Amino acid sequence: MGQNSDHFDGRKFHNTNPRQHGFPDLLRWMLSRQRGKWPKWRESRPGPKPPERVPGVNDPQDALRITFVNHATFLIQMHGMNLLTDPVWAKRASPVQWAGPARVRAPGIRLEDLPPIDVVLLSHDHYDHMDVATLRLLHKEHNPVYFTGLGNGRRLPKLGIERITEMDWLQETELTNGMKLVCVPAQHFSGRTPFDRDKTLWCGFVLVPPPDAPNGRAILFAADTGFGPHFEMIAKRFPNLRLSILPIGAFRPEWFMGEVHCSPREAVNAHKVLGTKLSVASHFGTFPLADDGEDEPLHRLAEALRESGLTSSDFRVLDFGEGWAVP
Repeated sequence: MGQNSDHFDGRKFHNTNPRQHGFPDLLRWMLSRQRGKWPKWRESRPGPKPPERVPGVNDPQDALRITFVNHATFLIQMHGMNLLTDPVWAKRASPVQWAGPARVRAPGIRLEDLPPIDVVLLSHDHYDHMDVATLRLLHKEHNPVYFTGLGNGRRLPKLGIERITEMDWLQETELTNGMKLVCVPAQHFSGRTPFDRDKTLWCGFVLVPPPDAPNGRAILFAADTGFGPHFEMIAKRFPNLRLSILPIGAFRPEWFMGEVHCSPREAVNAHKVLGTKLSVASHFGTFPLADDGEDEPLHRLAEALRESGLTSSDFRVLDFGEGWAVP
């Protein structure tokens, strides 16, 4: 699984800032929950079919297009390559499809409307980010290459998936189109059962354009994370990010969730710390995972942007299924 390090003790992985909350705090939250309002189901139409490819490095505009599918699932199209982040098309974020958090809307893009998928980025093993049924279908229809944190690869061969690369924090690899993929830290945890907590690594990813790209600015997929010093570290390593995908939901109650999930205000703070030109919101409006209501992350984000002197042009919220040609 890897050698001992500042975030791995030979048995379990750890955050840069160790988590303080344990089972008594979980019980305290469960006994005092104040759930925000979510609909049982919200009717929505799927977005338009994305283009098959966007131009590569020879294109003078250095095209970058992202499509928001749902939750943390984004289609990133750049330099002739199609990448999918944390793909989840399941009805529930759960080990079974008859219980657990149920989605309140259909995915913004139908699975059959996806263009050819070259790469899948898996940030960690939670059910709202790593869905076995979706991965099995993607493997069957697209046979992409999978990149994930240490220890997660053992979950994939049973699905027939063999093109797997496990990565440690700050490890780099080159993709077939000349882009560089870098695994970066996140403030979170892992586990799919009560018995495998923190046995696999959680992470984000940075996509660095090929050396000959007109626009050399990198892209950050922060995945599922609380606010922490890792954002400053990423900013130092990758100054002037072109785009950051930052989570804003499942943040309440903040005393408990703050260790692992950014609030909208913290996401805006991360935007500023990163020095990123643009940010896009993720991790909201799909699964009721915490106490914030369906629209609460969006309202709180708007407030935080006003307080920071920023606008929705600096930190965008895409509609489900919306594709955006990033300037």
